Amino acid sequence: MQDDYHWFQSEIFKMTGINLALYKEDQMRRRLSSLKSKHGAASFVEYHEQLKHSPKLLEECLDKITINVTEFFRNKQRWDVLEQTILPSLISGKKDKFKVWSSACSTGEEPYSLSILLSKHLSDVDYDILATDIDQKVLDLAKRGVYPDRALKEVSDAERKAFFIERAGSWAVNDRVKQSVRFRSLNLLADRFERNFDLILCRNVVIYFTDAAKHELYGKLANALNEGGVLFVGSTEQIFNPKQYGLEPIETFFYKKIPY
Repeated sequence: MQDDYHWFQSEIFKMTGINLALYKEDQMRRRLSSLKSKHGAASFVEYHEQLKHSPKLLEECLDKITINVTEFFRNKQRWDVLEQTILPSLISGKKDKFKVWSSACSTGEEPYSLSILLSKHLSDVDYDILATDIDQKVLDLAKRGVYPDRALKEVSDAERKAFFIERAGSWAVNDRVKQSVRFRSLNLLADRFERNFDLILCRNVVIYFTDAAKHELYGKLANALNEGGVLFVGSTEQIFNPKQYGLEPIETFFYKKIPY
C-alpha cells in the first residue's frame, strides 16, 4: 500500500472513534511511526494487526496519541491571573452555581487545581467542576487522585497541608478537593458538549490539532460558555481573530464571551 498511514487513520477511527485526520499529520505520523518501528512492524497495516490482537499495544498507541503530561497549577503565572483578576469578576454577583469545565483533564491535576482555587473563594456547594478526557485510563488515575511529589512543585506548603494527604512518598488529594469534581469520557472533536459554563479550560491540547479542527473546536467551546464566561487556553495556543467565535481577549490566554 503506497501510503498506508491514511488507511491506518481510518482504521483507528473505526477502532477507537479518534479521528487522526484532525491532528497535525507530521507530528502524529512521526509519533506513531516510532511506535510502529519499536514493535518491528514493517508497515502501518502490520502495526494495525498488532493493535487488533493486543489490548496492551492499543493502550500504548492511545497514550501516544493523546499525550498526558501535566502538573498542579501548570504555568503558575497564568493561574495567578485567573485567581487574582479573572475569577473575582466572574463570581461577583453570581447567584446560581458556578460551573467550570476542565476539557482535557488528563490525570486530574488541572480540575483538582481548580477545586483548590475555588474552595478559597466559594463554598463547595456553590461550584461544580466537570473534568473530561478522551483517555479512560487517565480518567481512572484522575479519580484515584494520587500524585508523585514532582506534580506538586507549584503547590504551597499551606495547600499541601490543607488539601492533600501524604502516603508513602506520594500525595493524595483529600475528599474536600474531590467532592466538587465529576469525571467523564469525552472526545472534544466528536462529542456534544454541555452548556452554560462560566469558565472553560482548554489548555495544551489544540496544539496537536489541524487548523480546521481548531476552528470547529473553538466555536463549540464558545457556544458552551455563558455570556460573559471565560475560555482559558494554553500558553502556546493563542486564538487569532477571536471575534469570529464571539470572544474577546481580556488577559493573555483568557477570552471572554461577548454578545454576537
